[in-house]
Amino acid sequence: MQDAYIYDAVRSPRGKGRQDGALHEVTAVKLSADVLNAVKTRNHLETGIEDVIWGNVTQVGEQGGCLARTAVLASDLDQSIPGLAVNRFCASGLEAVNLAANQVKGGAGQGYIAGGVEMMGRVPMGSDGAAVAVDPSVAMAHYFVPQGISADIIATEYGFTRDQADELAVRSQQRAKAAWDDGRFDRSVIEIKDVNGLPILARDEHMRPETDMQSLGALKPSFKEMGETMPGFDQLALMKYPHLERIEHIHHAGNSSGIVDGAAAVLIGTKEFGAANGLKPRARIRATAKIGTDPTIMLTGPVPVTQKILAETGLQIGDIDLFEVNEAFSSVVLRFLQAFEVDPDILNVNGGAIAMGHPLGATGAIILGTLLDELERADKEVGLATLCVASGMGAATIIERV
Repeated sequence: MQDAYIYDAVRSPRGKGRQDGALHEVTAVKLSADVLNAVKTRNHLETGIEDVIWGNVTQVGEQGGCLARTAVLASDLDQSIPGLAVNRFCASGLEAVNLAANQVKGGAGQGYIAGGVEMMGRVPMGSDGAAVAVDPSVAMAHYFVPQGISADIIATEYGFTRDQADELAVRSQQRAKAAWDDGRFDRSVIEIKDVNGLPILARDEHMRPETDMQSLGALKPSFKEMGETMPGFDQLALMKYPHLERIEHIHHAGNSSGIVDGAAAVLIGTKEFGAANGLKPRARIRATAKIGTDPTIMLTGPVPVTQKILAETGLQIGDIDLFEVNEAFSSVVLRFLQAFEVDPDILNVNGGAIAMGHPLGATGAIILGTLLDELERADKEVGLATLCVASGMGAATIIERV
């Protein structure tokens, strides 16, 4: 087995995922090509890329048809490089990196570019359909509820309050602003330009740094009506979890991840790949893991997949210097903190998806790049990135600086 190293991590800024968002005019193919070109240019790549593995969740229309290969053709990469589109829902970008790393470890090529994209303002989430939600033979048998209800189930089951969720959201906003003000994303974020070469976005657009507990307190729960109105997702969930008296609806737009557009890429290769291209490795991908979990509560995957990856590496939770846990909803992160008694000061230290948004297919690669940058900035050694995943899954990656 060979070691797999990270040589670079690049991402776009995240634009608001709606018609007035700065990136709305940009297609998934164009944004993917921009990020791929940045990897090629920054690293003066001449040889050794075996494949581009690219995550995107809503694989339909302009995001369909093996977007990975189309992005290669739209980029400055050689047409001899193939492309593989992968979908593990919210963990697609991280799964792309993990697949690439494990291909390298197994000897199937020297170098890979992996990451993902999601243009949520152009290709709405769920527009591809989902059997787990719409096929009654699956949905009823497994007590399917929408993700927002699942997030509220976590809060109910583990005793998290609205104030705790809102406090985490305020912290995410404050940390994201501090990180941008301090230039902590400068190494990874590239400016996106239009077809005429004019700049259109250089900074994450979704942030609301003025957010405080009072402003969040004025927001109505987003999933209460959905849960309590017939056919009654709350009733369905209570059939699965009869020990709960009711579902406490604590999540709203301010303590849930933002709908945004974005893309990210990670350059992965062997030591020989780096030498051939005159590159120094920044980190080693020490381990990867994935797991399936309860599909109703759905979003608890970061806990068991972290337990799994720690067991497989022989590490303890205290051996991890920094954590990135995707802020799909506040309760996901609160549950991780509760389960492992992690110090909040070493988790999502530069903010997360509540502040900056969650471009589904790209987020896993984004948070891995953020983790790498912060390990270097803080002079730490080992980091873990993990995400919850729709329909009940989890994914994780451990990296260590070289």
